[in-house]
Amino acid sequence: MEFLEALEQSGLARAFKTSFFAYPIVNALHILSIGAVLTSVMLMDLYVLGAIRAVAKAPFMALLRRVALIAFCGALVTGFAMFAIKATNYAAMPVFLAKMTLVALAALNFLFFLRLDRQAEMPSKWIRVSAMTSLGLWIGALLCGRFIGFL
Repeated sequence: MEFLEALEQSGLARAFKTSFFAYPIVNALHILSIGAVLTSVMLMDLYVLGAIRAVAKAPFMALLRRVALIAFCGALVTGFAMFAIKATNYAAMPVFLAKMTLVALAALNFLFFLRLDRQAEMPSKWIRVSAMTSLGLWIGALLCGRFIGFL
């Protein structure tokens, strides 16, 4: 708890609390990052599940992997900055903890997906299971994130 309280008193948190523009800009960048993560991951998942066939797999997946990774990093940085403002409150919220758990599981699933996708000898069934799991985890994380603002 001391770490969370110190984080709330940090220069970063104070800057966001006192600036008229900083928090809204970081919040908007967080939403933009989340949108890019969800869009790129969901497009990869839908491709794997057979909903997208009009484009070549290798360049499509390579582009979406890069977008997902960059956007995920952006969401982590902006999310941490917003967390710093009310760290003790957020850390005590079950819905916030659920969101973080779902994001962590989704990230692990993404790493699993990348490993499966690179191993041609792996059965495609497991890649499809990973894609379906990804859709569920990311949608769950999105829903939990939306609830945070209303609690």
